[in-house]
Amino acid sequence: MKAQIRLIIFGILIFVLIIVLADAIYVVSETNQVIITQFGEPKGGAITAPGLHIKVPFIQKTNYFEKRWLEWDGDANQLPTKDKKYIWVDTYARWRIMDPLLYFQRVRDERGAQTRIDDIIDGQTRNAVAKYDLNEIVRSSNREFELTEESAVLLDSQYVVAETKVGREKIAQIILEESSKITPEFGIELKDVQIKRVNYVDEVQEDVFARMIAERQRIAAKYRSEGDGRSAEIRGQKERELKRIQSEAYRTAQEIKGKADAEATKIYADAYNLDPEFYQFMKTLETYRVIMDKQTWMLLSTDAEFLKYLKSTRQ
Repeated sequence: MKAQIRLIIFGILIFVLIIVLADAIYVVSETNQVIITQFGEPKGGAITAPGLHIKVPFIQKTNYFEKRWLEWDGDANQLPTKDKKYIWVDTYARWRIMDPLLYFQRVRDERGAQTRIDDIIDGQTRNAVAKYDLNEIVRSSNREFELTEESAVLLDSQYVVAETKVGREKIAQIILEESSKITPEFGIELKDVQIKRVNYVDEVQEDVFARMIAERQRIAAKYRSEGDGRSAEIRGQKERELKRIQSEAYRTAQEIKGKADAEATKIYADAYNLDPEFYQFMKTLETYRVIMDKQTWMLLSTDAEFLKYLKSTRQ
């Protein structure tokens, strides 16, 4: 009986020992760093060396933090530029925990850090945008490009031709530099800040879209007018060409007809010269056939020249 009790007690001790060791031993990976706290207060500095480590079980607690670069993606904010143009500016950044102990003391966790970075970068972005015209926010250089009628409406002409002295990339660098002066207070290092997107506010967008529509309607009307003019020109050329062809065809037809009439006249003349009396007889019979039918009445004197051959047949 005593042996069984000893065995049970030994088993309980082993179980308790395992629980104690499980809580006392913790692992630090290559991507993590740890702050040990005791009753909510940090004890010692950050533990960054990978491997197994020991702490006081049940009293001390491990707080893990990332070593790697982290992403911050802010919300788009409506900001005024120096030339009073209201725009939406959307930014993003990359950051990491530079001082885990200070980070834990000031922001506690990643959610708190994201909130602090929101305040810092949004504030510095507002300050930077307010110092420059829209042209500086949109463009990054003075690269020359051809301005067409279609693209002119996308930006006001003053922004297209204005010289870019600072540019978008430099403004993003200014935001990074100013923000980086504040973030070390929270144990945070900012690596990069970029302006992801710039867009007009809804009211300005409606005006821009209205101007785009009006401009494209004007361009369409211009193309239609040019097309109508070209169409009229082509129709005029067609009419002139048609009249020229008809004139040449009529002249050619008249020439052929004239030659045929001349040839026919010559044949008639030759036939007439061979036997004038027979020729006159045949022409008279042809005339009878053309002007006389069953419905025709003619009143002629007996000595009419027209009845010359009719009378001669009775003799």
